[in-house]
Amino acid sequence: MPNLITDVHTTDATVPDVKATAPIQRKLAEHGVKPGEHYLDSGYPAADLITKALQQGIRMVTPVLLDHSAQAEAAEGFDKSAFTINWKTRQVRCPAGRTSSYWNPVKQHGKDAIVITFDVLTCRDCPLQKQCTTTKTGRRMLTLRPEELHENLARARAEQKTDTWKNKYALRAGVEGTINQALDITGIRRARYRDLPKVRLQHAFSATALNVIRLDAHWTTSPLDRPRTSRLERLSYRLSAWTNWAAESPWPFLPGSAMRRTVPGPWAACPFTLSLSSC
Repeated sequence: MPNLITDVHTTDATVPDVKATAPIQRKLAEHGVKPGEHYLDSGYPAADLITKALQQGIRMVTPVLLDHSAQAEAAEGFDKSAFTINWKTRQVRCPAGRTSSYWNPVKQHGKDAIVITFDVLTCRDCPLQKQCTTTKTGRRMLTLRPEELHENLARARAEQKTDTWKNKYALRAGVEGTINQALDITGIRRARYRDLPKVRLQHAFSATALNVIRLDAHWTTSPLDRPRTSRLERLSYRLSAWTNWAAESPWPFLPGSAMRRTVPGPWAACPFTLSLSSC
């Protein structure tokens, strides 16, 4: 079977992608097409969404946001991964082997978090202090998510650096191809109607049209699982073939005049279009 669209989810333009993740997975489960692996771009995941999906049997294959601490962004010093967390004793050990003094559960932006603080006296005489913190107080602080969320997020960050994960995530290129096909065939970028319910209906009709086209190609011509090539790449192949033909032709050519010859057949009608689309 060809790759078919199984769900369409339309929202207002102001709704961030991360707010659509749970509703999409819920609708897929209701329709009986819950994925074992859900391929998403970096706008859709969050630690709590990754954890909830795993509990429902869905593994999100998606690049997660990296550690935004000053040490991680500068690629210098010790980021969160350099610290050892003991969830039972509610203590954190730093790379120098010293333990934290305070473990404070808090709410940040409506979500549970844990603020870890090392004592000033603990950090003051540490030989690794400059690699660990640049705060005026001279002590290190960490903000963590609850244990299960933290562990899942840390595992996802480690996995996305591996070649195995990168090769797997390359499958998502087919999603971008589907979006471009919808743009080219149905003009889905432009809303034909006002009001969200009507736009949802337009998108559902567009997805249905693409599925019909793919099924027709699968049943009557050839499956759509072959590697896709861009128009620019096909034009390059035609140009190479024409150049080889011109070089081997017994007809006389003037220096530099080969590219100005008229070539009969499909070359003369070959369209050349370079489209730049984003969604």
